[in-house]
Amino acid sequence: MGAVLLGVFLHFVGGFAAGSFYIPYKEVKRWSWESLWILGGLFSWLLVPWIAALITVPGYGSILSNADTSTLFWTYIFGVLWGVGGLTFGLTMRYLGLSLGMAIVMGLTSAFGALMPPLYRDLFTDATTGTLSYMFSTTGGLLVLGGVVVSLVGIGVCGRAGMMKEKEVSDADKYAGVAEFSLPKGLAVAIVSGVLSAAFNWGINAGHPLAQAALDSGANSLFQNNVTFMLIMWGGLTTNAIWCVAMNIRNRSYTDYVNTDTPLVRNYLLCAIAGTTWFLQFFFYGMGASRLANDASSWVLHMSFIIIVSSLWGLFFKEWQGTSRTNRQVLLAGIVIILVSVVMVGFGNYLR
Repeated sequence: MGAVLLGVFLHFVGGFAAGSFYIPYKEVKRWSWESLWILGGLFSWLLVPWIAALITVPGYGSILSNADTSTLFWTYIFGVLWGVGGLTFGLTMRYLGLSLGMAIVMGLTSAFGALMPPLYRDLFTDATTGTLSYMFSTTGGLLVLGGVVVSLVGIGVCGRAGMMKEKEVSDADKYAGVAEFSLPKGLAVAIVSGVLSAAFNWGINAGHPLAQAALDSGANSLFQNNVTFMLIMWGGLTTNAIWCVAMNIRNRSYTDYVNTDTPLVRNYLLCAIAGTTWFLQFFFYGMGASRLANDASSWVLHMSFIIIVSSLWGLFFKEWQGTSRTNRQVLLAGIVIILVSVVMVGFGNYLR
């Protein structure tokens, strides 16, 4: 029981980090979005993961050099796909804000994280169990599929709340909480983010041999995934660096990094804090997962805590200022429905 409680607490810390990381970015002054995003990313996808592996996994370099090429390739590729999800995740926060954006993305991530592996087994392997078709014949599988449907209902309710917000509030109130609020843009990038962010969980599964090698090298089981995380993060850095550098060139925003008319030291510090906080969600997720020893339960707790924390931050930053009580009740109903769906997916995976 003690290990379970510790696992739940560690997932809460990770969820708190995930639900809070974007707050420092909101305080960066007079920089283009692509500039703050890639600078923070150098901390979250390169520097901090390397430091974590260096401190916690003895001989991490040897683990990577001796790993099977297929393991390295697929872990990295899933990181690249997750990087697209991470990039569009940042854009979702930019256009929808913390509460609405997080709810939609996490609901989709939970759903696709559950559906894509069994669909892959149906289409590309000879497996007879663990496939999408097999799910229709088991209680756990039906519960997962039901959870996906419920998740889509919750996302639809949240989308309805967003449309009500657009109609109800003045532009001044609308942009007070979310400076660039745009429901059409936000929903588009949220869908892409929700689908591809699930690739992070696939990367963890692909990197299981790296985690085992970390344990064999003497690493504490709490930190067994840190080498895997480092490789996934490299994939994420690849995607985001290509996009952000291209935008820096296109928008001529590369001067942001040396523009003395902006608070350079403050901006650099805020980006470093945001990037570090972004990675800490995975650092604590890995520790929590090692205590619970059940991928589905870990994924459920992580998604749930993120939705709860980000919703509270959204209220704190008055993202729904000027909306009616009915509008806020619709949003709350959508969030509750998504939380129920996440629990259904997790419990269904547990039964399977």
